[in-house]
Amino acid sequence: MTTTALQRFDLLQPIGSLDAYIQAVSVVPTLSASEEHALAVRLRDHNDLDAARRLILAHLRFVIHIARSYSGYGLPQADLIQEGNIGLMKAVRSFNPEHGVRLVSFAVHWIRAEIHEFILRNWRIVKVATTKAQRKLFFHLRSTKKHLGWFSHREVQDVASEFEVSPATVVEMEQRMSGQDLSLDGDSDGDDEDAPPPIAYLQDSRFDPALVLEKQDSEQHKETRLANALASLDKRSRDIVERRWLNEDKATLQELASQYQVSAERIRQLEKVAMKNLKALLVD
Repeated sequence: MTTTALQRFDLLQPIGSLDAYIQAVSVVPTLSASEEHALAVRLRDHNDLDAARRLILAHLRFVIHIARSYSGYGLPQADLIQEGNIGLMKAVRSFNPEHGVRLVSFAVHWIRAEIHEFILRNWRIVKVATTKAQRKLFFHLRSTKKHLGWFSHREVQDVASEFEVSPATVVEMEQRMSGQDLSLDGDSDGDDEDAPPPIAYLQDSRFDPALVLEKQDSEQHKETRLANALASLDKRSRDIVERRWLNEDKATLQELASQYQVSAERIRQLEKVAMKNLKALLVD
């Protein structure tokens, strides 16, 4: 198949009929090692986009093969293939023909990485894996489970050891994967039509006028009590407490000791007594 013929195929996005796309990809010829090397050199040395296109088209069937292995996550096969194609294009751009490996061996990691990212973003409404350890577990946990029930304590320990994560991480990921997304508006197809939707009881009360006023009154009451308690201290003790605890630019014991011409230990003792007296006054 000539380059002109290849240009008739717009195969980087599997839109329309997936079967037609797969059939079109299957007729694109594979490349020999020498052909692949020559095209990769043209791309690297001359930024030949036609060479890049031929390298990509010749490996699209490999992307389909990888994407099919992720069919158990309930995501559209066309989307998985499209994400894998993005990984393939990134691999082609980074491929160095002088490393002595075929493009297919180099690209598999890029293709899987893009598919993994897509699955993690779209498998659930709530992101299921956020840390590196959780991401490692996500794609292996199903195959590791030996039954449909929950892991036993021994199985948790075995999985944690195999993937070098903590047992708590294994348990948390199992719980996340076993949970289901729930719409805030409720499920109109649910059996229990009388059950209130989550939006009815998951209310944000932060801006409720009554609660806001109550919080303001409580804070003002605390400030008033603190001001009265401070006023009961002698001038030196009050100054020490304010400068050590209340001011933004807090003073050190040595600074206060120099000001009052006493030892730092004496300042610490005065501070301790003052704080004790304040505590007694502020306790309900």
